[in-house]
Order: sequence, then C-alpha cells, then structure tokens
Amino acid sequence: MLLFFILGLFVHFVFFGSIFDIYFTSPLVHGMTPQFTPLPPPAKRLVLFVADGLRADTLYELDENGNSRAPFIRNIIMHEGSWGLSHTRVPTESRPGHVALIAGFYEDVSAVAKGWKENPVEFDSLINESKYTWSWGSPDILTMFAKGAYGDHVFTYTYDADSEDFGAHDVTKLDTWVFDKVKEFFHAARNNQSLFSKLNEEKIVFFLHLLGIDTNGHAHRPSSREYKDNIKLVDAGMKEMVSILEHFYGNDGKTAFIFTSDHGMTDWGSHGAGHPSETLTPFVTWGAGIKYPQKVSAQKFDDAFLKEWRLESWKRQDIHQADIAPLMASLIGVPFPLNSVGILPVDYLNNTDLFKAESMFTNAIQILEQFKVKMTQKKEVTLPFLFIPFKLLPESKQLNIVRKARSYIKQRKYDEAVSLCKELIHLALKGLSYYHTYDRFFLAINVVLGFLGWTSYAFLLIIKSHFNLTRGVNKEVKKPSHLLSCSCIAIGVFVAFFLLLQDCPWTYYIYCLLPVPIWYAVLREFQVIQDFVTLLLTVPPSYFVGYLLVFILGIEILVLSFFYRYMLTAGLLAFAGWPFITQLWTRAKSISLSWIFFSLLLAAFPLMPVVGRKPDIFLVMGAGLLVLLLSLCVLTSLIKRKDSFINEELLLHLFQMLSVVLSMCVTYSTHSSLRKKQGLPLLNQIISWLILAFSLVLPLLSPTSLFERLFSILLSLMSTYILLSTGYEALFPLVLSCLMFVWIQVEQETLQQRGISCKQKVTSVRFTCSTDITQFRQLYLDDVRRAFFLVFFLVTAFFGTGNIASVNSFDLASVYCFLTVFSPFMMGALMMWKILIPFVLVMCAFEAVQLTTQLSSKSISHYVIVMSMTIVLVFLNGLAHLLTTKKLRLCGKPKSHLI
Repeated sequence: MLLFFILGLFVHFVFFGSIFDIYFTSPLVHGMTPQFTPLPPPAKRLVLFVADGLRADTLYELDENGNSRAPFIRNIIMHEGSWGLSHTRVPTESRPGHVALIAGFYEDVSAVAKGWKENPVEFDSLINESKYTWSWGSPDILTMFAKGAYGDHVFTYTYDADSEDFGAHDVTKLDTWVFDKVKEFFHAARNNQSLFSKLNEEKIVFFLHLLGIDTNGHAHRPSSREYKDNIKLVDAGMKEMVSILEHFYGNDGKTAFIFTSDHGMTDWGSHGAGHPSETLTPFVTWGAGIKYPQKVSAQKFDDAFLKEWRLESWKRQDIHQADIAPLMASLIGVPFPLNSVGILPVDYLNNTDLFKAESMFTNAIQILEQFKVKMTQKKEVTLPFLFIPFKLLPESKQLNIVRKARSYIKQRKYDEAVSLCKELIHLALKGLSYYHTYDRFFLAINVVLGFLGWTSYAFLLIIKSHFNLTRGVNKEVKKPSHLLSCSCIAIGVFVAFFLLLQDCPWTYYIYCLLPVPIWYAVLREFQVIQDFVTLLLTVPPSYFVGYLLVFILGIEILVLSFFYRYMLTAGLLAFAGWPFITQLWTRAKSISLSWIFFSLLLAAFPLMPVVGRKPDIFLVMGAGLLVLLLSLCVLTSLIKRKDSFINEELLLHLFQMLSVVLSMCVTYSTHSSLRKKQGLPLLNQIISWLILAFSLVLPLLSPTSLFERLFSILLSLMSTYILLSTGYEALFPLVLSCLMFVWIQVEQETLQQRGISCKQKVTSVRFTCSTDITQFRQLYLDDVRRAFFLVFFLVTAFFGTGNIASVNSFDLASVYCFLTVFSPFMMGALMMWKILIPFVLVMCAFEAVQLTTQLSSKSISHYVIVMSMTIVLVFLNGLAHLLTTKKLRLCGKPKSHLI
C-alpha cells in the first residue's frame, strides 16, 4: 500500500507538471536578424511614463465637479497628441505588463515562479536596442530589463524595496522620489560633460516607472481619495518633467512622449485576471513623430466610454499593449525588439506615407523572421514524413507577399503596401502560434491516456481489496500472460526510440512512457474487470440508471461550481433535504435538525460577494466573539462530563482562547492603525507571527479524544484565520466546522441504521497512530456517498468565499497583520495558508468519519484520487493525520483519565 501511495504521488506530480509543458511553455525563439526602418526617425529620444496600476476610466473621467483629475493629460489629448485605450492580456501583473510594453511580447506564465521579477528566459527589448537608457522607479521592474540588456548602456536608479509599503503614511513618495531624482539628474548633467554628451546622442530612452498609484489602489481601493489624488500628483509631476526635458533640449522638437499603464485594477483593489477594469489601460502619446489631435463628428465603439468621458470629438485609437514596443522603436529608429509580436499602429504616426510603409514592412519582416526560425526548429526535430507545415503561409507565399509589398513601395502605392504587410503579419502570427502548440495534441493525448489508466487502476484496486467479487469463484491467481508483458515492453521500446529520433525533451519521455506500465497494471486485473461487470449485470436496470443519474448530477454540480459559485448553494440545499429521504429524520431528529441548520447556513456563503470586495472589520470581530462563546460552552461541557479535568488541558484550552482574543485585538488594532496611515505596529506584527507559529503546535498538546482534538484544531486555526480575514469570510471556517462536527455524528448514525455495529460512541473515540485493520469492513454503496460528500465539502472549502481560480480574488489586505511591505512569495504563502485552513478542517473531520465508521482511509484516498483531488489532498490528509493523532508531552509522565 505504501508503494501505491508513493506511485500515486509521482503520477499526479507528473500530471500536474504536464500542464506547464503543454500550455505554458515559453513562446520565445532566438536566432533572428535585427530589423529597423531604413529612414531617418522623427525623434532622437523617447520618454516613457508608466503609471503602474492606473485604470483608464479613473484617468479619463471627470470628477464630480466636472473637472479632470489629470488636466495636463487632458490638454495633451485635446491639443497636442493622440490617445486611446491599450488592451492588456492576462495575467494582468506588473512584470508581464512591462514586458509587453517594452519587449513587445506577452510573457509566459513561467515567470510567476520567480515572482515576476527575474528573467526566466532571455529576450530582446527596446531598452536593449537603445543607445542609452536611463530609468527611475521600482527595483522589481527596472532591474529585470537592466539584467536582460547587453553591454553597459542601461542605467537604473531605484529606491529601496522596503519603500513599497502598503501601510505607509504616504505612498505617493514613491512617485515624488522618481520626479525628484529626474530633476536632480538633469541638473547634474549640465555640470557633467560626459553625461551631457551621452544625453545629446540619438536613440536614447528615459523610463519613469511610477508605482504610487498601484500601491494606493491595493491599500485603499481605486475609488479612494488617495488613489485619485495620486493621479493628480502624477499628472502634475509629468507636466514638470516635460517642461524640464524641453528646456534641457532647447525645445528642439525631437522628443517623443508616451504615457500608459501596465495594467488596471478591480474595484476591490486587486489585479491579475481579465476583468475590463484590469485589462483596459490609458494610452496617450505626443511629441516628435506623433499625430496631433483629430476632431471627428462620430466614432463607433462597442462601449459608451467616449460619452462618459466627454471625449466624443477627439479621435480615439485603441491598440494592443504589445503594439507599443514597435511604435517606440519606430519613433527613435532602433531595431524592433526581436521577440516582439506587436503590430505597428501606423495611424499614430505623423510622418510621410513612405516612412509608414517602410516601418510596416520592417515590422512584417521582423515577425516573419520569428516564424521562419520557429518552423525550422520544429522541422529539425520532427521526422520528415510526420512534419505538417503551416499551410496558410508556405515559403512561396512568403516570397510572393514580400516581393509584392516591396514593389508597392517602389510604385508609391503605400496604402496597398501597408495593407499587404498587415496581412503577412497576421499570417505569420498564426503560424507562430501553430508551431508553438505543435506538440500540444500529442502530449495531451498521452497525459489523458495516463490519467485514465491511473484512474482505472485505482478503481480496480478498490474493487479488488474491498469487494467480495472473486472469492469462492476462482481462488487461483492467474499469472499475467507473457504476451501482455512482451507487448508492453515492445511498445515502451518503440515509444522511446520514436522520441529519441525526434530529439524530444526528457519530460516527453515521462509523459509518453508512463501510460505503458499503468495500462499494463490495469490489463493484469482483467479478471477483476470481468467479475465487476458480472456484478453490475445483476443490478436491476432501474436501480442502475437511477444511481448513474444521481452520480452524473453530483459530478455536474461539482464541475459547474468551478465557474458558478451559486451551484455550491444548490448542492448544500440538496444536502439539507437529504435526511428527509432517509431514515435519519425519524431516528435522529436532533442531529437531522442540526445538519439542516448548518447546511442552510453554509449555503449562504457562496451567494455572498468574493472576499475583499466589501471589507468589514466588525464581522471579523463578530466571528471571534462567536468562537469564544462556543469555546466557553465546550469548556463547560467538558468540565461537567469529566470526573477530573487535568490542569494541563484546562490551561491549554484557556491559552487557545487567549490566542483568539489576541487575534481579535491585533486585527482591530492593525486595521485602525492602517486607516490612520500609521503603518503596521511592530508589536502587532510579532504577535501575529507567533500566533501563526503556535497554531499547528498547540493542537498536538491536546488529548487525542476525537471531540477535544478536533475542537483544539479549530481554535488554533481560527486564531490564524481571524488575522487573515477582512470581512465575512471569518465566519466561514466556524460554520464549516460546525457542519463537520454534525457530519461525524450523522455518518455514525447512518452506519448504525445499516446494522453495522459501532463499538464506541463519538465522545469516547480516540485518534490513534496505529489502526486496528481488523475493525475495517467492506465497502458499501453508502461509502461512495461519503466520498462524494468529502469532495463536495473540499470544493466548498475552496470556492465558498471566493473564486480562487481567478487571480484577482486575492486581497493583499488579508496579510496586513503580518507584513505590509511588498513581498510576493511571503504574501502568496500567507494567502495560500488562508485558503488551506478550511481544507484542513474538512480533512480532520473526515479523519474522524473514517475512524467512527470503521472505514479504511486508504480506500477512500483511492476514491478521492479517482475524483482527481490529488496532490494537495494527499498532503492535507497527512497533515490531518498528524494533527489528530500525535501527542506532545511537555514534561512528566502522561496522566490517564476517564471520559
């Protein structure tokens, strides 16, 4: 059984890792030739302002008095430049947003493993192609482009990472620091001949990264006065920067300016997903080479933004975020970033038609070069008779379009040339996607085969171990056929040789070879399959169809709950009605009423807004008070029930109650301090970390009797959960745990109704490390229902207070009791623990269900693996076993007592 457990972990780790190999591999290729427009550029220098986390609507809209929050930018839109919306892509995070802006391609998800800070792969960028670049701002953003650049032409000026404090009194200092440093820089340049000469070179870039708006949005929400005032500050700061630059260069008209954002932000102060408030960012550009404002009488867009922003008369030109990189390269005449997939927005250019056509042609050749390299790479590692080229863009068509576009330019048919280049770009991008996903179907088929095989094997193992199918019918154990063994070996050798010929990565060998031994193990159990089918044929068809329909309905509810949280409410309502269709209602009304009450109470949570959208500190305090009230009731009950109550146990119980009180005080105090902009008090931070550290240790000091140990776990985890809560979600683990306590009683009651004797009452059951396997019984159909309940409760724990599948469900305010300085890994770990706490509570309760119903934990674990709740569940099962069975001794000999 241990071997099966280890094998199961390995198999599911492989399945989990396959997702990244199949869907999230890097799209980058190397080996292209740099391409640049062979005409003089309109600008000598470019200034890029990036207001991190700025929403387009908050910038463009007028305030309640009808005035603009950004008068300088609005003046640019109306009198000096062009504007529109920049459409970003998921994930809407700072790292991928800046990569799209400056490098022109959309970041692969592998960058998240490095906190969106370091370069997981090498890539080219506008900064690398520039002659000199000076940048000011956050160390998280600037350093990644400096490290990815060749040579020593990139100069960065960053503040300390600890300055990115969400609890600071005034986070606009992040932006004023940038503006002050830029002013000092240009002032010093007048007295530094070497620097002065560099600044007067061509093809230079100034990059100002402004993080204050994003920090204020996380700390106070985008609708807050702090967020909107920060926009005013940035607008005034940019006006001053433009004035300084123009004065420094003597108003030579050779400076191009771009103002945009890397991503937006939701109303509740988060980002990462694809909500329009996150993907729609402002884009304003002016200066050398940029068209002046164009007055129009009417514009057609699918939204009503123009009317809301009162900008109907000024032409709006929307672009994709990656299109900004080729635009900037075209303006200062540097080669387009080699990995860019952006399409040059020629309508923004104020230049000759020849320049536009040549720039578009350069853009097309640059993207076509990537397509050619990608095709060559895939062709070299694929057997000739298996290689399927991209049919929409064969080599002959490539040459034909390139020649025709060049001919149009010579004939001065510039519009036709631009149109033809756009067609070539779209075909090349489709081809890039085709070759990037070339192996996806092949790998997916192998992974699916492996998963189906493993599911079948786990199912057969349950049938073989816990159902009386073959006993008495065929006592001889048939040896597996030599033909089967030889066939599997032959298939494995063939697959390995096939992969070797194609020079495939080592991971491909795992995905393709793993199904072979798995299906061999399945086919070895052919006799079990036959016996099980025979058993199914004895079941009346009406019963079989009825059970099948119920099973499918249950699975559908689970699947739909991943997309629609209210489906969990529907499931819990069905759970509430379950006692009425069984004998439970007639035989145990008090337990049934408790089950119905807490099922209905828990059913309300999926109908509530996602956590973080409506924070309410008083609900958190209310949850703490309910925990304390419940603790007093439990303590009173234990004292009355026991003949003698050990001092150690009483002290432990009181200490855990004290932890809950401390959590409430720290949460309220931290909330109050941050609201007054006084930062996170050091004492609060220390207490929070101590409570977290002790939360997993204190339950191990409690008695191993079922009720006391489970309640000790609840108290410890609730003290941590309160620290991580911002609103109603603080009540969720408490209600969930109450339902879990009732579930334990319900399952023992249903077992007694089946005539299976339970030797102990729930109050006298103890968790133990060594389990008497003679107490285990065979599986019944009701055990499938128990396993389904487990899976449903786990999904409820996952989605009950938010849609965890969406990145923007995370609320940074949840971790403010522990830290306020930006630290992606630490903050992510804390938020992940908050998510796992309800899981732990469910798994601990199920550990008790297994014990009280004399059910083998191994068989249920197998079933849940079949239900695909795999790696995390196995880990949590082990954690639950540790929390419920282990006992720490502080000192002295253990004292025995009767319950």
